[in-house]
Amino acid sequence: MNQVIKEQDLAVQTFDPNKIETGKEQQGRSNHWEVRTQEQKYAYLPDQPIADKNRYGQQIDLVELSGLPAGRSMFINENPEVGSNPNRNKQHGFFFTADNCIGCHACEAACSEKNENPAHIAFRSVGYVEGGSYPDYKRMNISMACNHCDDPVCLKGCPTKAYTKHAEYGAVLQDPETCFGCGYCTWVCPYNAPQLDPVKGRVSKCNMCVDRLEVGLKPACVSACVGNALDFGVIENTPENREQCKTQIPGFPDPEITHPNIRFQQTKTMPIEMNRTDSMPVKYHRDNKGNYKPVIDQKVGKARHWNFTKLNSRENPLVLFTLFSQAALGTFLIPFIGALFGVESLSLFMTSDAFLPLCILAVLMTSFGLFMSVTHLGKPFRFYRGFNNLRYSPMSREGFGLAMFSAGAGLTALFALPANQWVNQTSKDWLGLDLQQLTSALPMQNLLIGAGLFALLAGSGGLYYMNKCYQIKARPFWNHWQTATSFVGNSLSLGAFVAGVVVLSTLFLLGQPLDAALQLFSLIFIAGMLLEAIGLLGHNHDLNRSENEGGAAHYIQCTTFGKTYQLRNWLLGLNIVAALGLLALNFVNIHAPVILLGWIGLAVLNCFTAAIGRALFYILVIPTTMPGAFFWKNKGFEQHARDIGLANNPATGVAPLAH
Repeated sequence: MNQVIKEQDLAVQTFDPNKIETGKEQQGRSNHWEVRTQEQKYAYLPDQPIADKNRYGQQIDLVELSGLPAGRSMFINENPEVGSNPNRNKQHGFFFTADNCIGCHACEAACSEKNENPAHIAFRSVGYVEGGSYPDYKRMNISMACNHCDDPVCLKGCPTKAYTKHAEYGAVLQDPETCFGCGYCTWVCPYNAPQLDPVKGRVSKCNMCVDRLEVGLKPACVSACVGNALDFGVIENTPENREQCKTQIPGFPDPEITHPNIRFQQTKTMPIEMNRTDSMPVKYHRDNKGNYKPVIDQKVGKARHWNFTKLNSRENPLVLFTLFSQAALGTFLIPFIGALFGVESLSLFMTSDAFLPLCILAVLMTSFGLFMSVTHLGKPFRFYRGFNNLRYSPMSREGFGLAMFSAGAGLTALFALPANQWVNQTSKDWLGLDLQQLTSALPMQNLLIGAGLFALLAGSGGLYYMNKCYQIKARPFWNHWQTATSFVGNSLSLGAFVAGVVVLSTLFLLGQPLDAALQLFSLIFIAGMLLEAIGLLGHNHDLNRSENEGGAAHYIQCTTFGKTYQLRNWLLGLNIVAALGLLALNFVNIHAPVILLGWIGLAVLNCFTAAIGRALFYILVIPTTMPGAFFWKNKGFEQHARDIGLANNPATGVAPLAH
């Protein structure tokens, strides 16, 4: 090889499958890829016996799982010169020996250099946990990238279908050009593998260095590892001089979430309790079986604070999106369903001219909510790609359901036009068209009801999948039935407020009695708040007894935002008690303008309460992610760097506040 370098004076040369280097036969390897001439023997993939299945029961040979006909060649374009590694269709994975890692970050540097990542993006990162006391103080480094899981939740969650699980090496690859920067994959991944770049407005991640694998080389991070802590090969093949092949070490999330293709060795005795040096209030405690489980680390004490300013976050558009879309569902569906069930006042309202404006109002509220969700994207003009993964992604289904609800409500408004006296008269005066006469041959009432039922089904589906979007194992604070009660409760209480204003105003102008309608909307308003309160009580009960990241998020809720959290709870309780009192006055036939004003006041107060609750919902969540370091991958340091201006230096590695 040295002679070749001298003759051609090249740092990189085309790989020749007919040559032999350093005693390793290269026959059959691809000649379509380039390989660095300086690669050492240890950088090449080993050739070892391979098991049939991994420890989760998954086939290691991925050809059978690919769905291709038996005997079908896996060569690209049937060309055997492109990637003819005999193990290229086996599931590969990383092997990390924690005992050997010295925290030099050479793997990070090699990865970032190969992928040309900016300072604030790292596909592979090194964090650590530490414990004990002098002189028996110990620290364990953890190098982590994408684990190319058997069950990649990023692939199923991505609405744009930017992820693919390949039969070649079992690599989970992501196309940044397809991504529109919603960041949902960063929510569902327990290992912080997908990286959202706020500058480019898109996600990218580790690609397993498949170009190196095709020429028989291990990934760049493995080849650069100084301490021989990282290794790579067909999964379940224990590397040389290793005695363990475990699925967990302290700080690593539950492997049952995704069945990751990474194995560990950690033989040195560690303290019973291991602490994170980043700001996350989580530490790890060893149980009787020797496994480390997350527990709450009360880093900020027990004092309660307001921190209203910290409620402002990048997720503000999602706060507005969820609240407005839920309110829109209630606004349209409460009067429509009531009319279908024969509620006299609502049937009268549905035949009035005001039903058309209510349908349009629901469409406008949903459209505003969807618009706010689009502004949350890194690449808003690619929003249409959000429907690419309807087969798997709850986010795709959520957006599709709400879009169809908006279409259904719009069609309902369209079919309500001929019966609207004001519209019909205006059409006669301005256009000379009698809409009722033009549509007399059509069953407009049946079409209106059909469109309304379509909106009902689509809206219910959208709300269901909105809840499913947050039932994420990697975010235990959200992964609770309280999320559903909050979403449905807000839809009922906010929808009853908006629809109640429209319906009661219409009945008042028509000279109709308000008692029955007011009592109905009051009951729905109270039911929504009660449903939300029940969910909050259950959430508080469960998380107070939880020692995982969900419990840690609740600890932050009760301390850093403790007074704000109490305010929301007291306001919700006050709303319920006051609403029950006003309802009692309605039922004993005490009628006064002040009672109606009281209802309006409570409804406005409920909007404020819902906004606080939804902001807390997004701010508080703590994911089951990997430990960071004191500076790197530490949210506390990132905020400090922004506060003092250090983040303005790109070398700091703190991402700018943008999409």
